[in-house]
Amino acid sequence: MAAGWSQQQLKRPFSINLGKMLQNAPTSVEDVEVPYLKAQHVQWNGVRLSDLPTMWASPAEILGLEVRDGDLLVCEGGEVGRAALVSEQPPARTIIQNALHLVRGRANAEPRFLAYVLHHAAAQGWFDVLCNRSTIAHFTVEKFGEMWTWLPEASHQRTIANYLDRETARLDALVAAKERVLGLLAEKRRALITHAVTRGIDPTAPLRDSGIPWLGEIPAHWRTERLKFHLSEIEQGWSPQCESYPAEEGEWGVLKVGAVNGWEFNPNENKRLPDDIEPLPEYEISSGDVLISRANTTELLGSTVMVREVRPKLLLCDKLYRLVFNSPRLERDFLVLFLRSVAGRYEFERNATGASNSMQNIGQDSVRDVWIPLPPLPEQHAIVAHIQKETAKLDALRAATERTIGLLKERRAALIAAAVTGKLTLEGAV
Repeated sequence: MAAGWSQQQLKRPFSINLGKMLQNAPTSVEDVEVPYLKAQHVQWNGVRLSDLPTMWASPAEILGLEVRDGDLLVCEGGEVGRAALVSEQPPARTIIQNALHLVRGRANAEPRFLAYVLHHAAAQGWFDVLCNRSTIAHFTVEKFGEMWTWLPEASHQRTIANYLDRETARLDALVAAKERVLGLLAEKRRALITHAVTRGIDPTAPLRDSGIPWLGEIPAHWRTERLKFHLSEIEQGWSPQCESYPAEEGEWGVLKVGAVNGWEFNPNENKRLPDDIEPLPEYEISSGDVLISRANTTELLGSTVMVREVRPKLLLCDKLYRLVFNSPRLERDFLVLFLRSVAGRYEFERNATGASNSMQNIGQDSVRDVWIPLPPLPEQHAIVAHIQKETAKLDALRAATERTIGLLKERRAALIAAAVTGKLTLEGAV
């Protein structure tokens, strides 16, 4: 370790105070209602100070737990050790609930430096060792205070924190720019698909009003039909009580709804069927199946995929529909692309039922009654080929951008690790 660093328990250079248990009513005439922060307000990228809930607290509790600009807040439960600095003055008399620790430096110790130490600790899995992950993990005041780490002198802590503030802000800006690129690529992908499956790929084709407001104009030689005229059946799966982990090769598993959330079928999204439950082979997934999410969040409801390759012994769950076709006039890949388009999703979102956006449902009749544009079959094949060619280019750009984001995040983590373990020599360091 570099000269000037010493190994210390955190309770010596920092004060650590656990927040107050939730109090929903006054217990004394002196109690007042005050805003408070809980664990969900503290994320690695900052502390959210808007729309705070309230609880009752005594003047002494407010005095000891009132949050100030520059304080470090650390999660005691949930994702233990998750930490962020308060970067602006909170509303008056804001305190913390007992899911959080309030940390301040003693003798000029720098909370910003400790925040970076905790980032490094989380990345290295230290909290898995300090807290029992086999049950509900808690990062108690005792565990926190007795945690050993290497610390430089206070002035050096500030030098390192200032350097990391600058460099991580620069890297975060680069990541944010790349994430905006991902958003633009996703938007372009949706627009490309929606245009191709509703207008075709021949820009000279004459158009006509489809008579369906959300479809708008379509090529004059296309038809519009309800999906039910191309189906013989819609199957809904089965969801017995399964294990909490995926099935291995050769074991029976039941798909989770997440298997259809992406653009491609994900067979790894499954739960192992217990040995004492007899599988229902009629629900086994096969290559060529078209699956639709019937229960999901608003943005994922109706997600549709074609199963291209699948291992044996995976079963359809009851939150998924399987379409059984009886029409030679509809290309399955064309249908999947249409149902993934803005126009194709319209009826699913309009007809969804459910009390909240966290879980919406669509019935089989809503699926059957969906209006679809129907080009001649050879044109459907050509549209699918065109979309696959163009989206492959976009997917390559997306993959390259994601790799860049990964490298930037790795660079950020490595920079923090080197700085808080004394492996960087910084100008002005003591």
